[in-house]
Amino acid sequence: MSVSVLAEPVKTPYGAVSLPFELHKVPEAPVYYIIGKSGVPDAVNEGHTSNGGFVVTDEGVVVFDALGTPALGYRMLQRIREVTDKPVTHVVISHYHADHIYGLQAFDEHAGSPEVIAQQQALGYIGGDRASQGEAGQQRLEQRRQALFPWVDESTYLVPPDTTFEKTYSFEQGGLTFEVRHMGPAHAPGDSIMLIRELGVLFSGDVIYKGRIPFLDSPDTDVERWLQGLAYLDKMDPTPRFIIPGHGDASDDVHEAIGFTQGYLKYVREKMGEAAQNFVPFDEAYRNTDWSDYEDMPAFDASNRGNAYRIYLEMEAASFN
Repeated sequence: MSVSVLAEPVKTPYGAVSLPFELHKVPEAPVYYIIGKSGVPDAVNEGHTSNGGFVVTDEGVVVFDALGTPALGYRMLQRIREVTDKPVTHVVISHYHADHIYGLQAFDEHAGSPEVIAQQQALGYIGGDRASQGEAGQQRLEQRRQALFPWVDESTYLVPPDTTFEKTYSFEQGGLTFEVRHMGPAHAPGDSIMLIRELGVLFSGDVIYKGRIPFLDSPDTDVERWLQGLAYLDKMDPTPRFIIPGHGDASDDVHEAIGFTQGYLKYVREKMGEAAQNFVPFDEAYRNTDWSDYEDMPAFDASNRGNAYRIYLEMEAASFN
């Protein structure tokens, strides 16, 4: 499926990255990607929990997602330089959550400030510019300064998008067409995917999780629309030949790639919906639900109960409409 290249960790201007940083290549395509560790960002995984990648064209490099700390973004830039000396021209962001955007600082400071592209709802998170950062973005930054110090510290800042779009955005570079499509609100309001049409390679962002419990416990999450987005991916024509998710391993099978996320979302909705409809209290419903397919997975303890409770409340409210 991919070729792995191993390298020893190296120093960065933002703090040493001590974890292995493995680069994978999509077969027969100038597309490279990095797989994060499954789990919630913490000092053990150094915030390295999300996936990112880049496409090398004759005219420059297009990056998708910038990882979860400036140090990781810098390490990604180093790996790009091991592959090519062409400039980084664009960074497409799947959604403005901390584990996908803090690495933008490294590209801003060390890659010539490439054009950052994101769906327009990113502005609600970040607040428009560096001088006026949004409340949600600032609160998360303060939390990560505690949880991920020294990789996120007082010098860490949020980089706003240069270009935003509503539904779709596309550009051409080096004979390749990059098609960015808004799929949210799903996991997050701005959830977006990027397809490199000629290569049949899809970066899905957090519309697809693999090997980790998705995060649903947010008022911004829309599970029904999320499922619609997965159904859209399942029916894409032509079918992408390779998918790189926001979390978890890449896949050359669309159905296999979306299967876990789709199955989990449907299961939680089904079980919590039945309980709400039958007036079963949440604690009882949660206790009596069989979570055995998920309980050994990363982020289960941190996320599953909160996920179920939010869906229970949504299904309970819907039953009264």
